[in-house]
Amino acid sequence: MRKLAFAALLALSASPGHAQSIGEPAAPVFVIRETGTGYFTLQEAVRAIGDGRGTIQIPPGTYQECAVQDGGDISYVATEPGRVIFDMVTCEQKAALVLRGRSARVEGIVFQNMAVPDGNGSGIRIEEGDLTVRESLFRNSESGILSASDPDGTIRVERSTFSGLGRCDRDLDCAHSIYVNGYGALSIANTRFERGTGGHYVKSRAARIEVVDSSFDDSAGRTTNYMIDLPNGASGLIARNAFVQGRDKENYSAFIAVAAEGLENDTSRLAVADNEAALVPDLYRRTSFVADLSGAPIRLQGNRVGQYIAEFERRR
Repeated sequence: MRKLAFAALLALSASPGHAQSIGEPAAPVFVIRETGTGYFTLQEAVRAIGDGRGTIQIPPGTYQECAVQDGGDISYVATEPGRVIFDMVTCEQKAALVLRGRSARVEGIVFQNMAVPDGNGSGIRIEEGDLTVRESLFRNSESGILSASDPDGTIRVERSTFSGLGRCDRDLDCAHSIYVNGYGALSIANTRFERGTGGHYVKSRAARIEVVDSSFDDSAGRTTNYMIDLPNGASGLIARNAFVQGRDKENYSAFIAVAAEGLENDTSRLAVADNEAALVPDLYRRTSFVADLSGAPIRLQGNRVGQYIAEFERRR
């Protein structure tokens, strides 16, 4: 299998006004770079930017913090990537960051141990606007990134890791490592997915999808489903990725599924090219790399699939 290079990453519900860091800070720690002003809580810094534009710099530490962004263009940046950890605390019983401004950028932050009553506890809940995530780690939570619908919005994930995420239990809707609803586009590059604990690694209803130069290591997954699920189809590109399917699957029938819940997006311009797919060693079962229910002319080119894997299956 191709060895892909990834950035090195360090492998409770609360209202916005009450989330606190572990240990009372002796001085304001959340600094807005453009003004140099510091704040004791993340939510205070977000409110100070308001509908404007700003960068919140976050020093190393483990924080019981969350914030809701209702406007503006805000960047949340770790001063030392991988050493800023948001642990357990969610806002609005949703996520550590609940985003509904014009745009948000998240860099170098670890999100872990997120759980909420509806089973969709996330590091990030994006409800409106554009989102860019870089060099961040989502681990040991119900979900990594979960979106609402914004047909004009774009979500980009780069050089990040999603580990120990997902669930399908308690008679609740499943949670996934990344679940994007009716967004305009989802782009994932140079990112690793591993050790899923239920659901899909990527489930996207976005009209356009791009997943490139990434890896899906399901060898230690538990009760997982598809690695990429495009339930309503999509146009775009899935290319130069490495996939390994593990033993413990709730559904092992395909690596990538297209239009399993009905065709709503134009899928005639979807290309799946130059990927590698294999089963874990000593696993002998039939599966498909791409299972399509759309009937669209999906372009497959240069994919290398292991024994027992059909490159393409048309389903009705």
